[in-house]
Amino acid sequence: MDEYLASFKNKKKNFKNFEKKKINKNISKYITKMLLAIIFFLISLIFTNYSDNNLLLYKQYVFTESLPFTKLKGWYEELFGEVLPKEDGTKTVFNGKLVYKNIEDYKDGERLTVNNKSLVNNISSGIVVYSGTKDDYGNTVIVQGVDGVDIWYGNLENIAVNLYDYIEAETIIGETKDEYLYLVIKKDNEFIKYEDYQS
Repeated sequence: MDEYLASFKNKKKNFKNFEKKKINKNISKYITKMLLAIIFFLISLIFTNYSDNNLLLYKQYVFTESLPFTKLKGWYEELFGEVLPKEDGTKTVFNGKLVYKNIEDYKDGERLTVNNKSLVNNISSGIVVYSGTKDDYGNTVIVQGVDGVDIWYGNLENIAVNLYDYIEAETIIGETKDEYLYLVIKKDNEFIKYEDYQS
């Protein structure tokens, strides 16, 4: 019995040490990220205060250009690792491709005929940059992919993602309102067909 109690206390002590190390590691990661954000802010502040031309350039870029958040996130993760820890234990039920019966051209994209109230999964990882109603597409979610491709999913209801969520590939976005899914794939202001994007 004494051996059992001693081994239990040892395991408990080892577990506490492991938890402390894990917490210390996470704290140091967050401190590093906070310091990087402060450094970036200070550099931006110095740059804009250096001259009026720099301030105008900065304002022009910030107010007129679309910032590629997903590309920045990919670059950041290559250098410093994950921004947020990944949740373990979740499994996807999709294979990364949308299941449809028929596909035809529709406006700037395509209309996929699917099962009524079909679940729609995200094709590639990215950030939700729009969630709302668009003319001719109904309730629409736009995901800016890590690869720089914007994917519009239209005619949705029961949307399961929020604006500015980072979502992995195969994450459920919502379900179709009826038997149609409107899909627009756009890269560098050019529209791409779904089959071409998948290949």
